Amino acid sequence: MSHTDLLNQLADIIPGTSLAEAREIREAATSHAQGSYEALFGEASASGLTLVERLHLARRVAEWHDDARLADHYTRRLAGKPASERFSTLLDHAERLSFQPVQAGSQDVNALTQAGFSEEEVVTLSQIIGFVAFQSRLLRGLRLIGGQPVDGEQVRIPAAGEWHRQPLTASGKSAPVAFTQAELNWEPWIAALPYAEYGPEQQETLKRFGHQDSDYFRLLGRNLPVLEQRTLTDKGIFYTPGGLPRAERELAATVASKVNGCIYCASVHARKASQLSKHNEAIERLLAIEPGGTLSDGQSPRWQAEINFSAALSSTPASANAQQIQALRELGLSELELLDLVQSTAFFAWANRLMLTLGEPFN
Repeated sequence: MSHTDLLNQLADIIPGTSLAEAREIREAATSHAQGSYEALFGEASASGLTLVERLHLARRVAEWHDDARLADHYTRRLAGKPASERFSTLLDHAERLSFQPVQAGSQDVNALTQAGFSEEEVVTLSQIIGFVAFQSRLLRGLRLIGGQPVDGEQVRIPAAGEWHRQPLTASGKSAPVAFTQAELNWEPWIAALPYAEYGPEQQETLKRFGHQDSDYFRLLGRNLPVLEQRTLTDKGIFYTPGGLPRAERELAATVASKVNGCIYCASVHARKASQLSKHNEAIERLLAIEPGGTLSDGQSPRWQAEINFSAALSSTPASANAQQIQALRELGLSELELLDLVQSTAFFAWANRLMLTLGEPFN
């Protein structure tokens, strides 16, 4: 693992400040966010997509998310190298995944495989788009906490997003048509790699995280170094002691999923938020908000502020602003709690874009 921390650089985090110390306390999330970057874009990273294709894709996604410094970072890494001839065939799909991931369907993945992209390349494509969505939101949140300027100070708190309401999946299974705390299943649109086809070391990695029986993780395992770093980032964000109560980290994940229309992710994290907070009625109220509705309606002042911030950070481009951070501070959130809220929200810009664009839930 490199000692460079790209996010520290691009967010102008000053060593010794309370934000720098909070990131050190969250060392696992900090180091594995960097590790995820290196697994996707490091000189030694391997993928069916060439490094130049991956960097061009990351630059374009950073531009769509209105993070000029992040886009400039990928531009400098490209050093003028042109995109491949086949790169243009990825862009429509990449734009959909960036702005409206809920609109992706099995036909989009099929179109890529029919155009000659391998299953591993399709997975890596979704990982890059999701990761840069995460990076851009994390950077905005870090700059806001650190008192650094951000683009577009006018906050836009998005309403609840659209979601799938068709009663059947692509394979004909019964599909959920409303947000729920019930346990759901999920099926991929391209084949998950059977556990037996992984090598012994790869099998050990899957088993270490309890992923060996999951179609979702055995699909993401087609690019296992990225899956490993992403899983460790997830654990560093959601399973660490102190800071923001775990229930409120799960609330942030649920809000991002409501903005993006991801019924599956919301079911997992709403259920956990409800169990931990003992506020089942409040969680049910959030889940029941229809498209276009205000996500924070009827919530306590602290939850209203957190929901509004997470929603604004989840919009594309993100629009959370300094006034929202100040409001959260006035409600008593510490630097570490603010960091946890930012990281929990930003991570679901990534998670939703994988779940929504590589498969779908079923009952």
